[in-house]
Amino acid sequence: MLTKVHMEALSPTMEEGQVVKWLKIEGDSVSEGDVLAEIETDKAVMELVARGGGLLRAVLLSEGGTAPVGEVIAVIAEANEDISLFEKQDQPTSPATTTEDTPLSGEVLAVPLSQPEQSGEKVVAEKGPGLEGQRIKSSPLARKLAEKSGLELQSISGTGPAGRIVRKDIEAALNTQAATVARPIVSVGGPEEYEDIPLTQMRKTIARRLSESIGPVPHFFLTVSVDMSKWTEARSQINRMLDTHGVKISYNDIIIKATAVALKMHPECNAHWMQSSIRRFNAVHIGVATAVEDGLITPVIRNAHSLGLREIHDEVRRLAEKAKNKMLKPEEYTGGTFSISNLGMYGIQEFTAVINPPEAAILAVGSLESGQMKLTMSCDHRVIDGAVGARFLKTLKEILEEPAAGFI
Repeated sequence: MLTKVHMEALSPTMEEGQVVKWLKIEGDSVSEGDVLAEIETDKAVMELVARGGGLLRAVLLSEGGTAPVGEVIAVIAEANEDISLFEKQDQPTSPATTTEDTPLSGEVLAVPLSQPEQSGEKVVAEKGPGLEGQRIKSSPLARKLAEKSGLELQSISGTGPAGRIVRKDIEAALNTQAATVARPIVSVGGPEEYEDIPLTQMRKTIARRLSESIGPVPHFFLTVSVDMSKWTEARSQINRMLDTHGVKISYNDIIIKATAVALKMHPECNAHWMQSSIRRFNAVHIGVATAVEDGLITPVIRNAHSLGLREIHDEVRRLAEKAKNKMLKPEEYTGGTFSISNLGMYGIQEFTAVINPPEAAILAVGSLESGQMKLTMSCDHRVIDGAVGARFLKTLKEILEEPAAGFI
């Protein structure tokens, strides 16, 4: 039985995916549940599993190629099943006007460019050399992609039945073309001017999410300076006790714990904007902005208010390691109620961060200098008023300036 392999929504925010690696090749036997490919989503690399059994008869999207969620990227079928017309029947094509001179069999008629177009007649012509009357066999989708990309079908070798040009042939030609275009552009007789870097799925999502935030969300910012001298001493004592375990509590761990305690005391800041309502959460799930190779992702420390410093330390490092290896599961980077972005380790004294909707706030943490640290909270004014945000920061400042305050 023929099974279409779709690009599945492997993360809650995924709109398209990129094939990192096919783990099965055409002709391989496949059972339901087998892992077919590794797919890069907007957040991580996930496994795509087979929804049926048989042979992997056709791979329609090559490694490195992208496709929107829902598009068919491969076909599983029995050896005797006919899949030659699969693309033609199942892929969307643009409506075309047909005349008696227009081929109806999925082929393109090539005519010399110098041949004048006769009045009242429509002929599909292909640029380039070719004998009059020569037919180039190609699927409708292949023709559409070639036309859109400016490719000449005469220059492409078909791998479909009877040499028919199919979608994967167009994609292979585009990949070859992209590899050439992606090289640094060099001016004639001059130095390199620039290099175009293709967008990853993560970078595309970051761009979209920031556009959704900084424009529609009415941000305002509150900054407070915190004296961390008492926590500096307390942290040294804690780390001495944990030294035999190979654990070293960071200031980031302390900020997460203190923020979680303060949010429990000010639930109006631990909230989401839901368009028609404001959702306040009883539990505190803190997203920790983490830099990875392709951009930024925010793993979530769940129930941070109920965790100790050692537990927060272990969870932060576990999630950060998974994030860098693109192994995070959707439940590990979604569902945050408040976020923290810390650039203090890079020597940044003070900055403002962009809210991650639908969350109502994010805390930007600067560097620790001479015992002082600056914290800036970006607030969604639809949820948090100035006085509300100020009271939360006042509580957070008190906890950080008196360590015992956060643990009683």
